[in-house]
Amino acid sequence: MLYHVLYPLNSLFAGFNVFRYITFRTIGAAVTAFLFFVLVAPAFIRYIRNLQLGQVVRDDGPETHLKKEGIPTMGGMLIIFTIINTTLLWANLTNRYIWVILGVTLWFGSVGAIDDFRKIFINNSKGLSARGKLLLQIIGALLLGFILYTHPDFDGHLSVPFFKGLKPDLGWFYIIFALLVIVGASNAVNLTDGLDGLAAGPIIISGSVYLVFSYLAGHAVLANYLQIPFVPGAGELAVYCGALVGSTLGFLWFNAYPAQMFMGDVGSLAMGGTLGTIAIITKQEILLAIVGGIFVMEALSVIIQVGFFKISGGKRVFLMAPFHHHFEKKGWAEPKVVVRFWIISIILGLLALATLKLR
Repeated sequence: MLYHVLYPLNSLFAGFNVFRYITFRTIGAAVTAFLFFVLVAPAFIRYIRNLQLGQVVRDDGPETHLKKEGIPTMGGMLIIFTIINTTLLWANLTNRYIWVILGVTLWFGSVGAIDDFRKIFINNSKGLSARGKLLLQIIGALLLGFILYTHPDFDGHLSVPFFKGLKPDLGWFYIIFALLVIVGASNAVNLTDGLDGLAAGPIIISGSVYLVFSYLAGHAVLANYLQIPFVPGAGELAVYCGALVGSTLGFLWFNAYPAQMFMGDVGSLAMGGTLGTIAIITKQEILLAIVGGIFVMEALSVIIQVGFFKISGGKRVFLMAPFHHHFEKKGWAEPKVVVRFWIISIILGLLALATLKLR
């Protein structure tokens, strides 16, 4: 909105010309989102507490988590509200990718909200059935994949890191590939959200990395220099990423150990879905496995644990899955697990950025 209202006034005052630049608006979105969240969150927490929308803890989880029962949850609603309004404030609203990513945020956030409400009001930590949740995610991801693939400026070529000349055309199968990336990312972030601040840190790091990828992908000269796919209009997604990073930083202010509120599935499913979508739009899909390596590790730990349990007749690879609970069972304090996972996430983010020059 500011872009459309203030930038045209640059003929009257040259200072308004700064609203033309994506970099300025991205920084503005990040700062605005952070400040808004920090200012509004205390009232939001009180409101959620008055409604008795508290965390429902798994009865088969670590005993130390029982004390988290009743802590205000669904903080993801405020994250989504902040991201959407900040993006509308700072982004160029004629950019179609902005509306695509906002649609994904709302869809996956709605799926998570249904899951959270079922957990709270039915007092069941399992929430929405796995089949129902997956079906709703698949519907949203298929619709997105179809919209992107059928647009004239988009194609089904896959960008492979380290191999600048290798760009296989997946054709219509790209829609299925997009589905796997988006749904996989959504559920992986959801599985990671199990300790105070654990999911928020990697989300911030991944969002920052894809902020850079978005800007580069939308800049013809830089994309050509770095030999990455040029996606006209993708640069505006940097503004959205700025809002995502800023709002999640604000959330982390209250979610850091000991947490005053939790993200809930409404936040984790939405954040994962949006990260997967940005990876698809910027044609950096495969790199998401590196950038979001923590999420991948957490998801794989569950798959390995369940699979081995069935094959071996009841034996386990990890003391408990997802992976972060394994270290808790080994005696690691919760803040130690979280900070070390953050460190790994930072290293993986730097490695992903390094691939820009390794092609």
